[in-house]
Amino acid sequence: MLDKNEENVEKTEDSTEEVVNETSKAEELETSKEMNEVEEPHEKTVKENKTEVLEVADKVKETTEKVVEQENNETNEAVDEIEKSVAEEAENNNSKEEETPKVDYSKATLEELVVALKKVIANNPVQKIKSQVDAIKNAFNQKFGALLTQKKEAFLAEGGDSIDFKFSSPIKIEYNALLSSYKKERDAYYKDLEKQLNENLEKRLKVIEDLKTLIEDADTATMYKQFRELQDNWRAIGPVSKTRYNDTWKIYHHHVERFYDLLHLSNDFRDLDFKNNLEEKLKIIKQAEALAEQEDITVAFKELQKLHKTWKEDIGPVSSEMREEIWHKFSVATKKIHDKRHQYFREMRSKYQEIIDKKLEIIEVLDNYDTSNNKSHKDWQESIKHVEQLRKLYFSAGKLPYNKSEEVWQKFKAATKKFNSAKNLFYKQEKSSQQKNLEKKLALIEIAESFKDSEDWQMATNAMKKVQADWKKIGHVPRKFSDDIWKRFKAACNHYFDRLHAQKNAISKEQQAVVDAKKAFLEALKEKKTHTKESVLEAINTWKELGALPRNVRHLEAKFSKQVDKMVENLSLDKQEVEMLKFTNSLDSLVANKDFRKLDSEQMFIRKKIDELNREISQLENNLGFFSNAKADNPLVANVKKQVEEFRTDLEIWREKLEYLKNLDY
Repeated sequence: MLDKNEENVEKTEDSTEEVVNETSKAEELETSKEMNEVEEPHEKTVKENKTEVLEVADKVKETTEKVVEQENNETNEAVDEIEKSVAEEAENNNSKEEETPKVDYSKATLEELVVALKKVIANNPVQKIKSQVDAIKNAFNQKFGALLTQKKEAFLAEGGDSIDFKFSSPIKIEYNALLSSYKKERDAYYKDLEKQLNENLEKRLKVIEDLKTLIEDADTATMYKQFRELQDNWRAIGPVSKTRYNDTWKIYHHHVERFYDLLHLSNDFRDLDFKNNLEEKLKIIKQAEALAEQEDITVAFKELQKLHKTWKEDIGPVSSEMREEIWHKFSVATKKIHDKRHQYFREMRSKYQEIIDKKLEIIEVLDNYDTSNNKSHKDWQESIKHVEQLRKLYFSAGKLPYNKSEEVWQKFKAATKKFNSAKNLFYKQEKSSQQKNLEKKLALIEIAESFKDSEDWQMATNAMKKVQADWKKIGHVPRKFSDDIWKRFKAACNHYFDRLHAQKNAISKEQQAVVDAKKAFLEALKEKKTHTKESVLEAINTWKELGALPRNVRHLEAKFSKQVDKMVENLSLDKQEVEMLKFTNSLDSLVANKDFRKLDSEQMFIRKKIDELNREISQLENNLGFFSNAKADNPLVANVKKQVEEFRTDLEIWREKLEYLKNLDY
């Protein structure tokens, strides 16, 4: 109640206000009168202007209200989205699949896949392994399907009827049993999970009812303690279904606010709670505002979900006058992250289209890949390398989400399958041919082994040379036999020719004279400091004329070759001339000494070098095809072209060497 002095003051203030108001009214009337007198001729104009001003003001007000309403709607949409994601996260937290490293099962056998499935099921929670199990299933179904097709084709080839075809495999039975066990465990887990979610919902609804009862039948002595117990109970309850999460929380939160609003006798407790809750929520707002600056929007969104969950689950209400303001600040911070995330996905969608276009270009090349000219194993190996390069380009083009990648992936698989079908058909036919080649080479091995200890040198030598020549004419054999039969054949040939060379190593007086003459000539060459092309050729001819060396002193040939290398080092000859000069000298020595095995080895080596250079050139030219749109002065393109030219120069030299070798009479 006011005291007397306060009442007098109020009366005085009221009187003053009345005087002021009366004075203002008098002035207003006077002014109005003056204006009417002065502006009377324009009274209509003034009214029109006033109407126009009011209309503009109404439009501005209407526009402002629409903008505010739109902003509020957008903010609410952003909050609704994060609230929905929090609800999903709350339900799935215990059951969601963990991100595990992807394992490539494509090369595993059926037995290895079953072992892998057994380990995955035994060593992990059933709710965490779906992606791993699916990967194993895909690999197993693909491999078993191929095996089933193969068995059916064999069954039909033997005259069987497709309707009678049956195929049972122990490994498939074990696989089916494991998969069935996994599905039962998974179904049981999710059935229990659903039951638990429903039980948690009942518990939360019970807490809400208890809270309502507490508010209606409040006992001022114990109500705050009971309220705290209900809060603890609520927080201890596990997740509920995502469809009920937000509704139950809103109802619960509504009654919590009712409790605080109706709490009068424990104001100290209430105000302290409000203060602590306000401080915690301001911290959360600050964290949310900081997340808006986070570069990784995916991380920011996940953190924002945690903040919303903490806001809802762990922190109580604030005072009624602060509730709308504090929630608005949090909603605005949420919307910033929401908008940034949507912008990120818009940009990603644009990038996805670029990736899809690149992948489709590669698929088109792969789908149109021409294998009609592949007639040999070598041809197919080159094609396999090219296709593998296309595969690498496909996977390096970028990653796509499943809903965008599946259609493209199926097209890629179809194009790859088309190539693989043609390749498999060739090797199926090649397998039959290789079996025949194996039989031919085994027959040659038996001949070589029958002559390896022969003393009839002339007859055996001719026979062994023919066997070696026939071996070269036979094509490939199955890979699993190739190493073993080659070792047997090589051992028999080497055994015979080692015996032949040992027999020829006895040195006569005439041969010793050749050795001495060549040693003296070699020493004389070392003393001579200057050389010309003509003097080098003369030295080579003189060396030949001195005669053939016995087998046990052939090391002198190597010394002479090194000396020739030194003699031509400082001559003004191009690379090809120098190489051919050295090569012809070395080969002529082998011919003079009738070292046919080394001559054959040299020819095989040269052919191998030619093949390698052709592959390198083909590879580089193929790489240049990927840079068809590059500028001519691109350093990478220029470097590749330079390498191609260098390889072509080397190839020309090796071809000339092979031609020279083929024309030798030995």
